[in-house]
Amino acid sequence: MWPSRQQQRAQIFNALQNHSANVRNLPGVAVNLARDTLAMQFVASLRREDYYKRVQEKDVPARKADPNSGSFDAERAVAFHMQNGNVEEAAWLVFLMTHFARPASSGWLRLRQVYGRLGGGIWDWQTVTANPQAMINWLAAYWMNIEGKFGNHRKYESLRPDSNRSFGDVLQSYVDWIGPAGHQAFFAAMIQKSGNNPATIFDALYRSMKVRTFGRLAKFDYLALIGRYGIAHIEPGSAYFKGATGPASGARLLFTGSHSGAATEAQLQSWVDELDAGLHVGMAVMEDALCNWQKDPTNFVHYKG
Repeated sequence: MWPSRQQQRAQIFNALQNHSANVRNLPGVAVNLARDTLAMQFVASLRREDYYKRVQEKDVPARKADPNSGSFDAERAVAFHMQNGNVEEAAWLVFLMTHFARPASSGWLRLRQVYGRLGGGIWDWQTVTANPQAMINWLAAYWMNIEGKFGNHRKYESLRPDSNRSFGDVLQSYVDWIGPAGHQAFFAAMIQKSGNNPATIFDALYRSMKVRTFGRLAKFDYLALIGRYGIAHIEPGSAYFKGATGPASGARLLFTGSHSGAATEAQLQSWVDELDAGLHVGMAVMEDALCNWQKDPTNFVHYKG
């Protein structure tokens, strides 16, 4: 798989082997098959990071940003808005991408139908912030007509207006968090308050994010996308193991040999920092690869949604 990535795969495999022999034992990849599987998950995660870079390298046509065009692509829509100086719409789409997520079975269908009002317009940021209740009322009236699914990262969400995880509550809390001045002013103020370190700013935003149903994973996903698109110059300096399930389980398996091995969150973070000093993949890739690897440590599965 991915012939052009075989050298990268081998480099990561060797780096894991070297780390285990000379820095800290990695019992979770003591056998070559597990080490190679983890190396492949790192490659897969790095490919995803590279994909976002490629999306932004070329001019994006307007039809890719129109949910009613038939050519809509959420990732490219964000890039289109950034290329045209519309930071507000780009950040709003990042929120929608995070909330709905992307299942492998139906892709961005659910996001597209909500964002595009089932062909009746667009719920853009300017319209929504002027009157959030209008979008909430619209969805309450038409939610049963919305197709597709929520992605795996948001599989417990619901479109039902009477749900305790209703979109209306999520939307209102997001609008309240960003504030009336909008995304650009909000992020600028946080940068001014937190300093110029991308990891410090990421952490300040993570800790301030009071969006309903956005737990550790959704907050991490949202802010990582904000950073990938340059909406704010941030990047995670931590894997945020507190409250994590998959990434923490993967780190424990790697460093202790067991999914439930004894290790504090601080120890896990220290150990992955130590590991990344040799791998140089960054915390977003580290978090993603460990989460996916622990699901099947000796059999590579390419997770897409």
